Amino acid sequence: MKHMYLKNVATLRLSVEKCLGCGRCVEVCPHEVFNINEKKALIKEKDRCMECSACAMNCPANAIAVDSGVGCAAAVIMGWITGREPSCDCSGGAECC
Repeated sequence: MKHMYLKNVATLRLSVEKCLGCGRCVEVCPHEVFNINEKKALIKEKDRCMECSACAMNCPANAIAVDSGVGCAAAVIMGWITGREPSCDCSGGAECC
């Protein structure tokens, strides 16, 4: 899958210092967001993150955090389901997703 969501809005965070390099995040991520390089996980394409939280739930070192279902990926998915244009205006004027 090569889905891309809205640019620079995913809530995904990785603490490389805590990472054990086990590769579990690479195994469970459905959108190939992570890569292992020099025995550490790296976020290779953050805009592919759909905020499902599989990586965070499976990380034995608690090196990954994501606010599942609250970011703009959720807005895009809801747009697909409802047939409406996705909206994530977090500028303060409208309700943020």
